[in-house]
Amino acid sequence: MHPGEEAVTAPLSIPSSSGLAGDTELLASSDRKESLSTYREFVTSTYMDLMSANQHSIHALNWRRLYLSRAKLKASSRTSALLSGFAMVAMVEVQLQDTFSYPPGLLIAFSVCTTVLVAVHLFALMISTCILPHIESVSNIHNLNSVSESPHERMHHYIELAWGFSTALGILLFLVEVVLLCWVKFLPVGVPEMKDGLIINTTENSKYDESERWNAALAATIIMVPVVLIFMAFAFHFYRSLVTHKTDRHTQGLDELNRIKFQLDDEDLTVNTV
Repeated sequence: MHPGEEAVTAPLSIPSSSGLAGDTELLASSDRKESLSTYREFVTSTYMDLMSANQHSIHALNWRRLYLSRAKLKASSRTSALLSGFAMVAMVEVQLQDTFSYPPGLLIAFSVCTTVLVAVHLFALMISTCILPHIESVSNIHNLNSVSESPHERMHHYIELAWGFSTALGILLFLVEVVLLCWVKFLPVGVPEMKDGLIINTTENSKYDESERWNAALAATIIMVPVVLIFMAFAFHFYRSLVTHKTDRHTQGLDELNRIKFQLDDEDLTVNTV
């Protein structure tokens, strides 16, 4: 018998069908586990990216509020210092005529308006002076987490109060102050000076009659009334538009959070299904 014949007659070892099926199932199970692990890692990384982006957005929003509070306090301090100074100068420099009989209540209204105007602006200036240094010290630190050390969130109501006193109420009182000052200043013009019950300097003062004095004060009042109305309409429209803008921004933020929540729920459901 030749050596080649012995090799031919030897039985061949052919794997059984059950063995092939087992190997195929093992490979499929291994691929499924690997793909499931990869998908879970992908979902986890996506979730972490979303959370980090959300955290970054929160820090950006906090810094925006800090800078807005700082800008409001700076504007309030500058405006209040300027207008209160003008009001004090107007009250000190106004010259009242002893020989003129002012209308009833005019001097009282001028005094009350000036006092309230100075008090309102000084109160806004005090709030700005007390809070602004603490916000400035934090805003100069270039660190995202340092925004939590600023008191702008806790002092939010005081900041808005100073902003409202300085811009809305303070400017409105200043416009009223201008009208009263015109009446106090123009009404005594042209009144003859009296000394010991006798009229003196009638020649110099007679060129202004009573109608001109009243017309001058009335013209200032007529001009200032529409200005006050326009100011009030603008303030109302501005604050209304600002509230609408903030509401829209909060609505968009809630919609974005709902979208992220639904996306994460769908991904979690897909992972559980796989």
